[in-house]
Amino acid sequence: MEKATFGAGCFWGIEAGFRKIKGVSDVAVGYAGGEADNPTYEEVCTGTTGHAEVVEVCFDPSQVTFEDLLEVFWKSHDPTTLNRQGPDVGTQYRSAIFYHSQKQLESAKISLANQSASDKHLNPIVTEVTSHRKFYRAEEYHQRYFEKQGRH
Repeated sequence: MEKATFGAGCFWGIEAGFRKIKGVSDVAVGYAGGEADNPTYEEVCTGTTGHAEVVEVCFDPSQVTFEDLLEVFWKSHDPTTLNRQGPDVGTQYRSAIFYHSQKQLESAKISLANQSASDKHLNPIVTEVTSHRKFYRAEEYHQRYFEKQGRH
């Protein structure tokens, strides 16, 4: 099993999307890319911790590749809006790929270049590609949020 970590705005929607992919064994929502240890949702929402709302995807690379997950990532949000997704505004909603290995870094750079060169986006892509340092799992009420609300 491998892990991939993505920030694409509010983590509830992208969590639900990644859960539907064959080869994905688990998805957890949480926080990455900041300086504070063990941040809470309330702290992250202030925009002062430096964290992004993210999903940590556990996947079987023999069933789904990191490149396949990148395609889902690009389709799940607008990578051209800086620190914003829909009505959600702040650095915690930034578009980000947190790579776990040199191979993921290389794949992310290629994928980003391909997206930038395509005619899929009217504006420049602002997605950051950053080394994964630490994932902090969000509070339990955020996990599988849409399922808990009766939305799949």
